Amino acid sequence: MTDEFAGEIESENWYSEETATFGDRLAGAREATGMDRKGLAKRMGVKLKTICHWEEDLSEPRANKLQMLAGVLNVSLVWLLTGQGEGVAAPNEEQAISPDIQSALSELRALKAEFVRSADKLGRLEKALRLHFKDRGL
Repeated sequence: MTDEFAGEIESENWYSEETATFGDRLAGAREATGMDRKGLAKRMGVKLKTICHWEEDLSEPRANKLQMLAGVLNVSLVWLLTGQGEGVAAPNEEQAISPDIQSALSELRALKAEFVRSADKLGRLEKALRLHFKDRGL
C-alpha cells in the first residue's frame, strides 16, 4: 500500500469505530465548536469531571445526554456513537469558517439543545400527569 493511499484511508476513517473511541469523537466535536470542557459541562448541566470521564472513555453518558451532546455539538447521534454519518471533518480536512457563520451555528446548536431539554421536560410532565390521572382512576 502506498503512503498516499494509506493517508487517504486514514483521513476518510479518522473518527471511525476502528480508529477512534466515543471519547475521541466527543473531544473532536467539542474542539471543532471551539468549546472547552468547562463550557460543554455548563451547557450540558453536568460536572466538569463528567465531561472529562466521557472524553477519556472512563464512563458513557445516558441516552438523554447523548442526544443533547449531539445537538450541542451539531453532529449526528450515530456519528457520535459509531463514527458513521454526519460528524466533524478529520483534522486535515477542516476548513476555516467565518466568525459570522460560526456565531450562527453556535446559536443554532444552543437552540437545538434547548429544544431537546424542553422535549425531555415535556415528557416528564406528561408522565407525571398520566400517573396523577391513573391514581385517580381517570
